[in-house]
Amino acid sequence: MCRSIKRLRPTAGSDEPHATSEEIEAAALQFVRKISGFQRPSPANSGAFEAAVQEIAHISTHLLADLKVGARSK
Repeated sequence: MCRSIKRLRPTAGSDEPHATSEEIEAAALQFVRKISGFQRPSPANSGAFEAAVQEIAHISTHLLADLKVGARSK
């Protein structure tokens, strides 16, 4: 889908740092751009666009915090 969005979850056993808030917001921005079809929204749409970016970044932060790295399904 969004090829420029990189995986933000570290893999099990790696020394990768957790994603920064800037990386999460950049991924949210790319996602909203992709689904809205706007690179830069018009002034009439900018409020909705920015609100979506912030909400997606917020929930993504919670998702990444709640994921168990290296967890196996049962």
